[in-house]
Amino acid sequence: MSVSSLAGSLAVSTLGVPRIGPRRELKAALESYWSGQSDAAALATVAAGLRAANWARQKSQGITNIPSNDFSLYDHVLDTSVMVGAIPAIYGWNGGQVSLDTYFAMARGTQKDIHAETCAHGHHGGEAHGVPAQAMMKWFDTNYHYMVPEFSKDQQFTLASTKPVDDYREAKALGYETRPVLLGPVTYLKLGKSQDPTLDPLSLLNRLLPVYVDVLRRLAANGAAWVQIDEPCLVTDLDEATREALRQAYGTFAHALPKLKIMLTTYFGGLGDALDLALHLPVAGLHLDLVRAPEQLDAALSKAPRGLVLSLGVIDGRNIWRANLPKLLDRLERAVAQRGTDHIQIAPSCSLLHVPIDLEQENDLDADLKSWLAFSVQKMGELAVLGRALASGRRAVAPELDASAAAAERRATSKKVHDTAVQSRVAAVDAAMQRRPSDFARRKAVQDARLNLPLFPTTTIGSFPQTADVRKARSAHAKGALDDAHYTRFLREETERTIRWQEEIGLDVLVHGEFERNDMVQYFGEQLEGFAFTRHGWVQSYGSRYVRPPILFGDVSRPKPMTVDWWLYAQSVTDRPMKGMLTGPVTILNWSFVRDDVPRSTACRQIALAIRDEVQDLEKAGAKMIQIDEAALREGLPLRQADWQTYLDWAVESFRLTSSGVAEETQIHTHMCYSEFGDIIAAIAAMDADVISIETSRSKMELLDAFRTYKYPNEIGLGVYDIHSPRVPDTIEMVQLLALAREQLADRQLWVNPDCGLKTRKWDEVRPALVNMVEAARRLRANVAQAAQ
Repeated sequence: MSVSSLAGSLAVSTLGVPRIGPRRELKAALESYWSGQSDAAALATVAAGLRAANWARQKSQGITNIPSNDFSLYDHVLDTSVMVGAIPAIYGWNGGQVSLDTYFAMARGTQKDIHAETCAHGHHGGEAHGVPAQAMMKWFDTNYHYMVPEFSKDQQFTLASTKPVDDYREAKALGYETRPVLLGPVTYLKLGKSQDPTLDPLSLLNRLLPVYVDVLRRLAANGAAWVQIDEPCLVTDLDEATREALRQAYGTFAHALPKLKIMLTTYFGGLGDALDLALHLPVAGLHLDLVRAPEQLDAALSKAPRGLVLSLGVIDGRNIWRANLPKLLDRLERAVAQRGTDHIQIAPSCSLLHVPIDLEQENDLDADLKSWLAFSVQKMGELAVLGRALASGRRAVAPELDASAAAAERRATSKKVHDTAVQSRVAAVDAAMQRRPSDFARRKAVQDARLNLPLFPTTTIGSFPQTADVRKARSAHAKGALDDAHYTRFLREETERTIRWQEEIGLDVLVHGEFERNDMVQYFGEQLEGFAFTRHGWVQSYGSRYVRPPILFGDVSRPKPMTVDWWLYAQSVTDRPMKGMLTGPVTILNWSFVRDDVPRSTACRQIALAIRDEVQDLEKAGAKMIQIDEAALREGLPLRQADWQTYLDWAVESFRLTSSGVAEETQIHTHMCYSEFGDIIAAIAAMDADVISIETSRSKMELLDAFRTYKYPNEIGLGVYDIHSPRVPDTIEMVQLLALAREQLADRQLWVNPDCGLKTRKWDEVRPALVNMVEAARRLRANVAQAAQ
């Protein structure tokens, strides 16, 4: 049902829903296709089924504005690149519709020998062989990864995919009138990059807009009355060039399609000083995130032009807590009274992509906790209740409102949530607990003498492939079909086999492989008080990689050591240094569904104290190196610069609280995932880790620029092997990357490693890649020795 036909009632919208399927059907279909076990037709059938189920689910829950084109086989930003023909020359595209093989080559890269695979799939060959994937970055401040668009100075755009139109037509044929979703042209360009540093992607707007106009015209011609266009860049710090680009883009759309109604959608924060700009763009509707920025409602209501429809994002699309519906209605009733039901819509704060699908799948959760939660389906139900209350009065939904208020009261007073001992310990933290006993220069001298490592030491980030046998054993153990003794024996055999192989290929610093761990956050959360876990609460991270974020519901403490026994066993079977492997407090926080009843900083300090205890126990057990991964530190950075320092202060403080209780001879490592480090380089230095490992392969060492400019003094592990792609880089490629690094940093600073853990890769990819990596380090050492003669 279109918005224009809802006079006298109130429209209830979603901005997008999870793509993956209640039982991860999309993952199975993708991996079957990639492995050659199924073809494109089978993949398309699964995808169509998931789309149809999503539309049906939303309609059954009472959603009136149902989106289309929110589904993606891999990533919606990649879909946009394909739609506008932004296909870098390396992928060999020669125009026309972009093939599925080219699409996945951009997403995952390819090996040089995929001709046979291409034939098996029945696709045309010759488009994209032996190429790396596009760069990958975090989608604003979420744990979702998008494929970074790549532009050139001579960039031309052309309509290369009609997916938005196809999806709209598909829904219509099934009886669903949908509101198609497009990523806005300005945000899309700002997410992109160019190998040419002189190219401002926004300068390409004039070339890009005709493709968008073409798509919008096709949607209108097929009957679309409204189109949702997402411009989350509006909640970031905007320069005048971006503001002018927004005016130009939406002025162009209004001129070309005066009858098409656009819902301009913002999320992940408040509009701030861009509110006036957004309110006066020539669009029919504006969506506001009132979860992240509830304060913007009053200004929007007072300033919005009379005819503008306001979409109020009042249900949290980023977290899983049940809303207090009566409290929300207190604000919403004022908004409806002011503007009328025909000029107000209610919606989630953002796409529901970031939450699991259905709480009813969770049969093992604590009953109290479950009563406090809402997943995607339940959030739609909450929206429907609000819509009915606003259209017909609270009496129409009195039982639902009473249940919502009662759940909020039970959660606020539950002893399962609050622990006075934990709160007292946090209150007692002082500055001395956040400082190492000596500076890095002193520590380095002591550590070098103790460890006696070669130049360019090699290591890995922590995990090794979790094979089908490992997953099968874990599942059998969880079901009770494999007892503790046999499961432990299996894990020890896998661990020792992996250690022996690392010794064999010549890695300098070893890891135990983490076969006992299901996930780098879940593994720790399961052993900490204050966390709970789901069985089916999957959320997409990228492509077919899904995670089940822990639910941080209460005060956090560590009942007993979590990793010490496994470290002791691993170190007992080798003479080489074995890293202790931990996940840091900021990453555990940022990759969990966090409490919304205490400040994030408070929850993070609680986690930090728990991990600090583990660090000290590892050191007491004999660990010479302890890696505390903070993969998500940059991800949590607020979108507006004025808010950065507050976040960085408590995030860095939490890391140092975790790492500073050890002696100077204990080497502290950390790892960070895909990030723009220039924004936070001072904070990274303040963390004072002895070694930080980062991604440098996809970015071709670009991320080292920040470390060079800052004159970063500590050591850096260079991620020369892109583990997010099945592609195996050769030794020459790695040597070339390392040569670029040596132009920017001193040899004494450099370590050599993959860019992330190897859990998701296959052994037949990992083995040759790591052999090549070790050989690259050896060649570099030989070159340095030869040059010194």
